[in-house]
Amino acid sequence: MTIGFDGRVAIVTGAGGGLGRTYALELGRRGAKVVVNDLGGNPDGTGAAGGPADTTVAEITAAGGEAVANYDSVATPQGGAAITQAALDAFGTVDIVINNAGILRDKSFANLSVPDLQAVIGVHLLGAFYVTQPAFRVMKEKGYGRLLFTSSAAGVFGNFGQTNYGAAKMGLVGLSNVLAEEGTKAGITSNVIAPIARSRLTEELLGPLADLVEPDLVMPLSLYLVSEACTLTHEIFSVGGGKYSRVFIGEAPGWFAGKGTQPTLEDIAEHIDEIRAEDGYTVPANANDDIRLLLAALG
Repeated sequence: MTIGFDGRVAIVTGAGGGLGRTYALELGRRGAKVVVNDLGGNPDGTGAAGGPADTTVAEITAAGGEAVANYDSVATPQGGAAITQAALDAFGTVDIVINNAGILRDKSFANLSVPDLQAVIGVHLLGAFYVTQPAFRVMKEKGYGRLLFTSSAAGVFGNFGQTNYGAAKMGLVGLSNVLAEEGTKAGITSNVIAPIARSRLTEELLGPLADLVEPDLVMPLSLYLVSEACTLTHEIFSVGGGKYSRVFIGEAPGWFAGKGTQPTLEDIAEHIDEIRAEDGYTVPANANDDIRLLLAALG
């Protein structure tokens, strides 16, 4: 099976380099019309330049594809709306949104400043909201859409010195999960990747591992998830270095104190191992599934 994107319009944020560039180039090669968004700023979010987005567009068009550059910041409602409007103005619609733009301002929690917290959450979490909401409305109207959000192991599992980044990245999991629920009837899927890849943001952090985790190795799964061939939704994937695996949030049976029983702190202490046991877990599809588990325990 050959997977193509003929006639599809894709928005890729942060597409001037790294992961976003690999997505944009391959989408263009496979027939998509691409909005290449990149503010062209520094890794910490300061500054701006049109060069990175223009370079990616030039590469796509030189290979026979169609693309336009966009330099708006994802971190404002106006910027997010302008990015979707760029797709509508150039190509008449939007079918795919890959939220990839990001910055880093790593500090230990005790030393993290409010501006550094706000800046990182503003680009990663609020930025994804600002870009996706106007695009989601277009997708809902037409009955088709593919959304991809870029989380991180720092958010899903935690990492020292990345309070702001981790909080934003786990927030994206929640955002995607809800959009997967709201988009189902409209033919919109929403999924998350937690990539390990070399980029301007990660090169120094990864050290020798950087040479083994090229962005091209993340691209195949990411683009499969936004293809018409893929109907998966509400999922998270870890991807990097040629390894692809599902990450999920499961719920174990735990301990049930008994209907109408008021357990004490001592009861919890006595049963904490049973509460923490991982055997026999399920993966709730949504919040209602979690409630159904409780109702089953209550009889």
